[in-house]
Amino acid sequence: MNLGIDLGTSRIVICDPSRGVVLDEPSVVAVSQKDGHMIAFGREAEEMLGRNPDTIRVVRPVQNGVIAEYELTEQLLRRCLAKVCSARIIKPCVAVSVAEKVTEVERRSFIEAVISAGARRVTLVPEAVAAAIGAGMDVSRPLGQMVLNAGGGTVDVSVLSLKGEAVSASIRVAGQAMDEAIVRYVRAQYGLIISEQTAERLKIDIGCALPIDPVLTVEAKGRDSISGLPRGVVVSSDEICEAIREPLQELLELIQQVLEVTPPELAADIITEGIWLTGGLAELRQLPLLIEHATGIACHVAQKAHQCVAIGAGKALKYASSFSAVYDLGSFSYRLSDNVTN
Repeated sequence: MNLGIDLGTSRIVICDPSRGVVLDEPSVVAVSQKDGHMIAFGREAEEMLGRNPDTIRVVRPVQNGVIAEYELTEQLLRRCLAKVCSARIIKPCVAVSVAEKVTEVERRSFIEAVISAGARRVTLVPEAVAAAIGAGMDVSRPLGQMVLNAGGGTVDVSVLSLKGEAVSASIRVAGQAMDEAIVRYVRAQYGLIISEQTAERLKIDIGCALPIDPVLTVEAKGRDSISGLPRGVVVSSDEICEAIREPLQELLELIQQVLEVTPPELAADIITEGIWLTGGLAELRQLPLLIEHATGIACHVAQKAHQCVAIGAGKALKYASSFSAVYDLGSFSYRLSDNVTN
């Protein structure tokens, strides 16, 4: 059994190439403060965020594209793999996507967590390559293709050719940073303290990269920063657009940096092929138009954008020898190559 896993800051998505996406849950766990026992994970745990008593801790064990709490990540993976592979006797081979700017220690923690959770073999796949494969792109061609994968913790921009990354860059400013920016904006403008979960709902419901017509509005509820009493305010899509302007500007600067160092032949291909957007943040209203205005290059949003990385990781196992790390449970062999094109 082969599986592709996108273990992200916001969600964990698992894909079986023969069956499609078999699990798509928030990457949230709830554990007992007394003995560390996992009480819930996924949607059930997410519903506890901000509502949990002191006896229960609710956390996202993956932050900014890397494992922040190893033991909780292992428990989350173990539960998810058990849910997906409950009827299987042989342990699965797993491809896990990793962000561009991860250290060898961070790579090793991903591998060990997945092996400990019940995998037989682990292959690390660059997120941009997995996203491109999941979007239906042929990464084996000698053709420059630009992919922007924007999730909850990181934004990766890569120019791909011949199954590898010719140019790539990454920032840890993505969906979660936008949620934090919305929290700060609502407090500054209205003196209202809202949770990051409320900010995320505002971003999903009315968020936009450029002003839209008609303007959308929604009520945000929280606690008054002065009186401490609960109250609500009506927030518009224009205000959310203003709130997330700074993280969006960093995203545009990242694209510009990658384009500036892209070889001329690959740059010419990108003009023809356009820029492909994947990841949950790709579904932000007007984001393709914002990028088109800034670069002059057409932008396309992939189908099932938030699941592309997991879908591509599962399919990428046939390219396993091209990628940077493979860990085999049987031989306990671990190797790192210099780049993904070797």
